[in-house]
Amino acid sequence: MEPLAKVREGYDRWAMVYDDDQNPLQALEGPLMQQACGNVEGLRVLDIGCGTGRHTLWLAQAGAEVTGIDFSEAMLAKAHEKTKGYSIDLIVHDLHQRLPFEAGQFDMVVSGLVLEHIVDLAYYFSEIARVLGNSGRTVVSAMHPAMFLRDSQAQFTDPISGEKVRPGSLPHQLSDMVMGAVSASLELVHFSEYSGDTQLAAVFPRSKKYVGWPMLVLLQFHTQRR
Repeated sequence: MEPLAKVREGYDRWAMVYDDDQNPLQALEGPLMQQACGNVEGLRVLDIGCGTGRHTLWLAQAGAEVTGIDFSEAMLAKAHEKTKGYSIDLIVHDLHQRLPFEAGQFDMVVSGLVLEHIVDLAYYFSEIARVLGNSGRTVVSAMHPAMFLRDSQAQFTDPISGEKVRPGSLPHQLSDMVMGAVSASLELVHFSEYSGDTQLAAVFPRSKKYVGWPMLVLLQFHTQRR
């Protein structure tokens, strides 16, 4: 079976507990993503692989005009609940397919913890570059490849069956991420790596075994002026 064959099914099941899963990677990533995005007021922002709207909500609260896109209908149902009262477009779409947007439609693209579920990173980034306008930028977070060396990838425990579910992940290397974007004529402007620490472990016990171990990578790219 293909490694990503059950990703949609897995995330549909995960949606039930995704926001209450005490996932240390999400906890580490969230504040860093917001800091990297900076002031988004008035910007047209695409949250690609938005899931339950973790980033969609705060982007809208910060004054951005937000569109969220994901292939899991169950995840998007949660996002709809979470973002009631905000003018946000939420669209069901497979990220392996051409994005349903015009060229230059967005000022910023946010991609949070999505890359391990993407087969062709070069195509993925080419679509991001296409929908970004001149001087647009994208902020990308991903599980650090070093996590795979600890047999860690996207996973959750089904609250009904108690089964540990791994929807499916690909161990892309850091070079795959960077060169996938560079091949799409995106300019790398920031690259950083983050490890778990004792403060994170105190709040999220599952991260104790990752103290001092690389957990997250954060990248920022700008479009090259056309």
